[in-house]
Amino acid sequence: MAANMAVTTAEFDEQVLKSDVPVLVDFWAQWCGPCLAIAPSVEAIAGEYEGRAKVFKVDVDSEDELAGRYGVMSIPALLIFKGGKVVDQHVGAVPKAAIANMLDRHLN
Repeated sequence: MAANMAVTTAEFDEQVLKSDVPVLVDFWAQWCGPCLAIAPSVEAIAGEYEGRAKVFKVDVDSEDELAGRYGVMSIPALLIFKGGKVVDQHVGAVPKAAIANMLDRHLN
């Protein structure tokens, strides 16, 4: 995982909730096979949407407070934030195109 994609509880409000563009947050864990399977797609989307959206990853093992705050019970959980609120979400592994389509729905 690209280190600059990780976001901690301390940074979350500033980086995600106060963002002026939509934000895709991937709640994941190192031991989660489906999480590792979609990681290359999430990282590719981060590059492709640079400037139009932000992409972050939250490790549920080290940031369990965030997972609890957003009711993440199963991973991978992909949440789209816009205007400080969750506007879309999907639980489970999906193809890159499905992740991009979910994000596209919330671009300005």
